[in-house]
Amino acid sequence: MKRLVLPLVLAAGLGLSACASLAPYGAQMGPNGQGYSEQRIESNRFRVTYNGVGAPGPVADYALLRAAELTTAEGYDWFEVTQRWTDGRPDSAGGMRPSVGVSYGGGRYSSPYGRYSSSGVGVGVGLNFSGPSPTSTSLEVVMGRGQRPDRPEAYDARGVRDALRR
Repeated sequence: MKRLVLPLVLAAGLGLSACASLAPYGAQMGPNGQGYSEQRIESNRFRVTYNGVGAPGPVADYALLRAAELTTAEGYDWFEVTQRWTDGRPDSAGGMRPSVGVSYGGGRYSSPYGRYSSSGVGVGVGLNFSGPSPTSTSLEVVMGRGQRPDRPEAYDARGVRDALRR
């Protein structure tokens, strides 16, 4: 039993050290870094991108947060998402998620020396040590002043900013 403890502790340590997480909210540093970036398309139209690591949900929230901050900074009251791109899988949170497989088999055979039968059971455990996957969300937004349009993709910038700011 003591022989199993050290390999299990080492495997757990490696798995935890391989886990990355979403960096604190902020501007993107470097071409492969986490964070937000934006590009002006027209005077009231921007493309906002947030690059992160892990599940797409928090990354999408940060993209909405940046769109809301940018909207208020530009002097507008609301924004509407006209296009949305998400790169990442719902299971991209990564980490050390074990998978277990069980198999069994058996057989019978005859030889000049008699009849024999055999059976066996196997159990395997797999661990993902690669860590979370990169993911990104890009939003194309149009900004406006006054009353927010009554459409599902139109957001009150101050309300989104206050709800998502951490």
